[in-house]
Amino acid sequence: MEILIKASQFILSLSLLIVLHELGHFIPAKLFKTRVEKFYLFFDYKFSLVKKKVGETVYGIGWIPLGGYVKISGMIDESMDTEQMALPPQPWEFRSKPAWQRLIIMLGGVIVNFILGIFIYIMLMYAYGENFLPNKNVKGGVWVQDSLGTSLGLKTGDKVLTIDGNEIRKFNNLPIEFINGNNYTIERNGEVIDKEIPIDFISNLIERGKNEGSFLLPRYPFMIGKVSDDSPNLNSGLLQKDIITAINNESITYYDEAEEILKKYTNQNITLTVKRGAEIKEIPVKITETSEIGVQLARLSVSDMERLGYYDLETIEYTFGEAIPAGLNKSWSTLTGYVKQLKKIFNPNTGAYKGLGGFISIGSIFPSEFSWQTFWSITAFLSIMLGFMNLLPIPALDGGHVVFTLWEMITGKKPGDKFLEYAQIVGFFLLIALLLFANGNDIYRWLFK
Repeated sequence: MEILIKASQFILSLSLLIVLHELGHFIPAKLFKTRVEKFYLFFDYKFSLVKKKVGETVYGIGWIPLGGYVKISGMIDESMDTEQMALPPQPWEFRSKPAWQRLIIMLGGVIVNFILGIFIYIMLMYAYGENFLPNKNVKGGVWVQDSLGTSLGLKTGDKVLTIDGNEIRKFNNLPIEFINGNNYTIERNGEVIDKEIPIDFISNLIERGKNEGSFLLPRYPFMIGKVSDDSPNLNSGLLQKDIITAINNESITYYDEAEEILKKYTNQNITLTVKRGAEIKEIPVKITETSEIGVQLARLSVSDMERLGYYDLETIEYTFGEAIPAGLNKSWSTLTGYVKQLKKIFNPNTGAYKGLGGFISIGSIFPSEFSWQTFWSITAFLSIMLGFMNLLPIPALDGGHVVFTLWEMITGKKPGDKFLEYAQIVGFFLLIALLLFANGNDIYRWLFK
């Protein structure tokens, strides 16, 4: 059921983005009286699942869910219709239109993607506002859980001030900022320290795997989630939701502070001070030979910790007018963050190419429980990502056609049909290679990680 929910969200989002992207080409083509022969969601090699001709255009759904297309007369595109291109140009064909009209037709798809992403972010800000843990409110610093955080040069209790010189507003943005960044500043025991992010950090993060959770968390209180069945303290009086505030009269605020203290009392009987609601209780316990008390830690959300008084969250509600600049800022930060990630991918030293994923990776970012807020947030991100990717100057993408058209407008020389045909073939094979690599990564991680 979980896979079905994720897959249905992915297909719905992808279908929406493809249809609107292709409409971005279709509408200006029609406005400029250019014939559109096909309008397809997904590809229809050999046959279609559904098709219907309305006027001069066949509308349909293909069986290969790798995208979609509009087939515009007189244009070298995915269809590679060389027979049509061998005939004399006709007034309704793409190649017969002025360069400025062809440029608008080719830019239409990415413009729609960017507008859609911005619109969704604006509406999300207006409908839901923002609720987050401000980084400045994490007074006790970060909790470094494993060697990945340590490899960055971080220690539990460090306060991350800036990454690449930019102050971090939201605590949950720290992981992605470390992925995109090159250097950072922390405060440790009152001292401000500048550090470099290791070049292989992303590679180590990918090798670590997604199932191990975030490498950085806010520090947790020592709240008991469960007393283990094999614990020597099963009948000690410890209860679920008790918060340990002292160990043999040594005060602690966070769970990570308990580890070193407990090591001092291995195989000994000690007293824990616990907070239970409004009560404070002293409970005798036995420390095991592994320096534990035989309990499981309660995993708390930041909202839980706000209710307990550990952190103050920030809630911002926007009027529609206020949501517009907030949505624009969110769109810009999404775009710039994605560009930074692409730069990392194209630098082999970072190892970021190992994390390149295909349809499985994209589908996996959708949650296992449906939420309109999350669905639209991911769709907005994918729309901006799709818009940028299509602007890349690769033949077979919109950006490749745009480059050739701009060359014609600047030089007055139109590239020949044969050149465009060969460029389209090269671009097509580049995209297929990228597609195979990305989805191959997905399959490898699924089988061996």
